[in-house]
Amino acid sequence: MIFTRKKNLKGELTVPGDKSISHRAVMFGALAEGLTEVEGFLPGADCLSTIDCFRRMGILVEEQGKERLLIHGRGLHGLKKPQDILDAGNSGTTTRLISGILSGQDFETTLTGDASIQKRPMGRIMEPLTLMGASIESLKGNGCAPLRIQGRPLHGIHYTTKVASAQVKSAILLAGLYGDGPTSVTEPALSRNHTELMLRSFGASVETDGTTASIKPQPRLTGQKVCVPGDISSAAYFLAAGCITPGSELLIQNVGVNPTRDGILRVLKRMGADVAVFPADNSDGEPVADLLVKTSRLQGCILEGDLIPALIDEIPVIAVMACFAEGRTVIRNAAELKVKESNRIDVMVKNLSAMGAHITATEDGMIIEGGYPLHGAVIDSRLDHRIAMSFAIAGLNADGETKILGAECVNISYPGFYRDLDVIG
Repeated sequence: MIFTRKKNLKGELTVPGDKSISHRAVMFGALAEGLTEVEGFLPGADCLSTIDCFRRMGILVEEQGKERLLIHGRGLHGLKKPQDILDAGNSGTTTRLISGILSGQDFETTLTGDASIQKRPMGRIMEPLTLMGASIESLKGNGCAPLRIQGRPLHGIHYTTKVASAQVKSAILLAGLYGDGPTSVTEPALSRNHTELMLRSFGASVETDGTTASIKPQPRLTGQKVCVPGDISSAAYFLAAGCITPGSELLIQNVGVNPTRDGILRVLKRMGADVAVFPADNSDGEPVADLLVKTSRLQGCILEGDLIPALIDEIPVIAVMACFAEGRTVIRNAAELKVKESNRIDVMVKNLSAMGAHITATEDGMIIEGGYPLHGAVIDSRLDHRIAMSFAIAGLNADGETKILGAECVNISYPGFYRDLDVIG
């Protein structure tokens, strides 16, 4: 894709359904008894990988249009041994969460993914699942997929994670469904809590106390209707575009603003952005709002500590915004960016530097000196959807042409991203 400078981005739009919630709706619907209806499902490649894995374990998932699913659950112990290897594609959420579920089954499974997944660290779930009694082995001996998982009777544990990761926390809680006693997870900071909220709505006994989440074993989960709000991580690109593109005003409707995910809104406020939040009805435990953003005069700021887990996926586009802010922006405590679909610290620094930004990598983040104009460059997305979308926004505000290689990777989370950019621009 090739981008050139634009101005006057105008209009209203809705972004696709929340990726995290879409994954969980399929998984929990499969483990529930009866029918689960999902509205607003994200039909991106990652979430389709989750559907494929559960279909291979005997779950009927009906796709009624692009964004509506009917999931015929078979109960907590109703999954069947798959005939083939389960392939999670590019999805870390699928890989880690399903590992927790597979640990409590009475069959053996091999789980793999694409080349990117096979480089991402799985030791962080292998350790607690092994402590619970599961047999989980990295077939290449490097702590990554492919994984061979032999389900066994599991024990309840209390586990303290080294990183604030909803994927790690969720894998342990899902294994805890099959335990012989309560299971609890304590994090260094609170990660997104979609698993706790949704499991509770399906009938599980889940309690939270600060950064500790606990679950009681062997609940009877019951099928539900799940309305998936728009993904704030997808909305972030349009919030950024609205802030830094001259003459712009955008209304992004029906966006999930869960407090464990709304770090981008807190950062925008800290940077002085002109963003208004209009809360909507909240019937499913997930707060929703319409967001109005206008061209803004941004200020640099420091991002660190407990704020980072609430915006970890948005840091690439925040780095782009920081290039257009006055002063210095410092991002710390974000070493987790190194083990995403790409090493996002290195990729952002290399590509923004190629566009003329004054940006420096640090061990756990980056430092950006704002106010230096960007110019077009050839951007290697590394097939990372969040990198591609971030540089699309940068390209709209740079002189000359910005060419993004591997731009089709946005299909992982936002298949209509370029179309929506075109509509408002």
